[in-house]
Amino acid sequence: MEMNKSRWCRATLLLLLSLALRGAAYLQERKNFIVHLRPREGADGGSVEEWHRSFLSQAAAAAGLDSAADDGPRIIYSYSDVFTGFAARLTDEEAEALRATDGCARLYPEVFLPLATTRSPGFLGLHLGNEGFWSRSGFGRGVPPVLRRRRAPAAAQGVEGDLRVQEHRRGGCNNKIIGARAFGSAAVNSTAPPVDDAGHGTHTASTAAGNFVENANIRGNADGTASGMAPHAHLSIYKVCTRSRCSIMDIIAGLDAAVMDGVDVLSFSIGAYSGTQFNYDPIAIAAFKAMERGIFVSCAAGNAGPDPGTVGNGAPWMLTVAAGTMDRAIRTNVKLGNGEEFHGESLFQPRNNSAADPLPLVYPGANGFDASRDCSVLGGAEVTGKVVLCESRGLSDRIEAGQTVAAYGGVGMIVMNKAAEGYTTFADAHVLPASHVSYEAGAKIMAYLNSTANGTASIDFKGTIIGSYPSPTVTFFSSRGPSKASPGILKPDITGPGMNILAAWAPSDSHTEFSDGGADLSFFVESGTSMSTPHLSGIAALLKSLHPDWSPAAIKSAIMTTSDAVDRTGLPIKDEQYRHATFYAMGAGYVNPALAFDPGLVYDLHADDYIPYLCGLGLGDDGVTEVAHRPVACGGLRAITEAELNYPSLVVNLLSQPITVNRTVTNVGKASSVYTAVVDMPKDVSVTVQPPMLRFTELKEKQSFTVTVRWAGQPNVAGAEGNLKWVSDDYIVRSPLVIPPKGE
Repeated sequence: MEMNKSRWCRATLLLLLSLALRGAAYLQERKNFIVHLRPREGADGGSVEEWHRSFLSQAAAAAGLDSAADDGPRIIYSYSDVFTGFAARLTDEEAEALRATDGCARLYPEVFLPLATTRSPGFLGLHLGNEGFWSRSGFGRGVPPVLRRRRAPAAAQGVEGDLRVQEHRRGGCNNKIIGARAFGSAAVNSTAPPVDDAGHGTHTASTAAGNFVENANIRGNADGTASGMAPHAHLSIYKVCTRSRCSIMDIIAGLDAAVMDGVDVLSFSIGAYSGTQFNYDPIAIAAFKAMERGIFVSCAAGNAGPDPGTVGNGAPWMLTVAAGTMDRAIRTNVKLGNGEEFHGESLFQPRNNSAADPLPLVYPGANGFDASRDCSVLGGAEVTGKVVLCESRGLSDRIEAGQTVAAYGGVGMIVMNKAAEGYTTFADAHVLPASHVSYEAGAKIMAYLNSTANGTASIDFKGTIIGSYPSPTVTFFSSRGPSKASPGILKPDITGPGMNILAAWAPSDSHTEFSDGGADLSFFVESGTSMSTPHLSGIAALLKSLHPDWSPAAIKSAIMTTSDAVDRTGLPIKDEQYRHATFYAMGAGYVNPALAFDPGLVYDLHADDYIPYLCGLGLGDDGVTEVAHRPVACGGLRAITEAELNYPSLVVNLLSQPITVNRTVTNVGKASSVYTAVVDMPKDVSVTVQPPMLRFTELKEKQSFTVTVRWAGQPNVAGAEGNLKWVSDDYIVRSPLVIPPKGE
């Protein structure tokens, strides 16, 4: 009897243990989802939170669970403004039940998006004189642009930050940051401030709206007076990223809060869904609502270039920003044993230069070494006391290559670009004397090494150089069009400074190898479309301050139609290969804020104008409803093609038959003005504009015209690019005109 009782007890314990393990496994099966709902009909359905909980209750009941139980499904975020739906933790069974619930559009599994100056204000012409854009726009005073980016700047309860480094050093506070919040995994706990733990948030925030700081530099390089684009604008911070990743659930929660807070500008330096149609893209959906509220949304094009079709954040209600260079270089000079010399860059400019004299030059990727071309592995390579030639690792990890070289006894490093990277070079905070050189220079250095058994090289440091040529150019990493989600809309829209940008940096343990622990590192140099985006966000804030009645589309139009398609010498802007940059690389051109504040004419759009365009994309009633946040019946309106959207650029998929599109411009320049159409296209393309002249008699007057494009001869499979300009005595309003290559 006792034995049977003992066995029963053991069996009971095993059963309970089994049930506990099954319960633990069951809990572990819960995953995070964004639940996209169809717009709610009627206003008497209780609060938004109650409405959302009702869906969860239905799903739990269908799955045979109690939604009120401790281990039941739970809502993480209840979105109330930019997204119709909520985020929740669900089992697969609960998720399937939710999908089948009436009123549920779809579920998105949680995904994580990648984390996408002292010279740039002067380079962009934001002068301090009485006639400058800064003074005319009040330096962006009164505009609180919201920075959405890789990391959020340091802030203490939303009122103290280190964007204005001088005041921070004095121990004082300023009102630059007027609010700050952290979401999800980016929030350490419910009471902790959203502290910048990596520096990038401070960098992007100060680029957009940092105050003036004299003698800003990093170890003496890029010295000058630092400021953001809108130095008197305020910041509201929404931290949605940890160091390594950004949850789409947290991103939407941050966007939701920002719109509810009534911000003017959203700056979004985070990677995006590339090629996803807009009703499957939560960021595009949220941005639509922001645009409808009059909020300007500035987004990074992405760092996936130079391959075509890589651009992200491509919805036409966003400004999509590419990355370009400036005319500043932090120069190095490589000299070979045969006397050849090559310019490069490095932020590390040591006083005690161990590579100043000629030293043996070695390439570990050759001669059968057990080593990699990019110096990630150096086993078997004899590099002690030598200058090591390493192939670039792309957008990152060049500093790590130097750490490896130094660990194996190398005393200098030359980083050479791959062919696709062309002439784009980074000023990195290397840990040893180093120079990043172009692909052309690297090929010549390789040829020299192959010609001699005793190659040598030295590296000399020249400091900061202003006036480097050519400038600006488009960087290799900047993502290219066409947009896969909407190839008939030219994307990116614009190019801004995104290469080797010096801006404020939060004290952290980042870059400790360069900053003696990081505590005294007030500025740092970074590159990416994450850097070009806040430049445009700040410029948009200036325009918003100067023209508070302009729509987001009007501000975008002003930025695009006044941009530069030529560099500082008057030649066409080049890409990373020093070839003529296409509009798919640079958008309309390189931003020129000094002209954007007074563009003459604008191509305006409002939320309702995008509905026929979305119907024309073939999203269907449900798809357009999901984007527009309201019921839409495409059958009850005339759908339009992408080319017919009143956009500041034109993409015409021209085959054998002519194509005619309509455009409408609004006069925001001089009340009485006359504009003449001027077309600049290759001779095998014929473009007719009717009427060829527009006469305005008052401000805010609208005039419409048609553009008919046809081949003058045989269709060219390579496509064509040019410009349509409306020219008056005072203004040139330029729109890119693109005929895509056949098949694109």
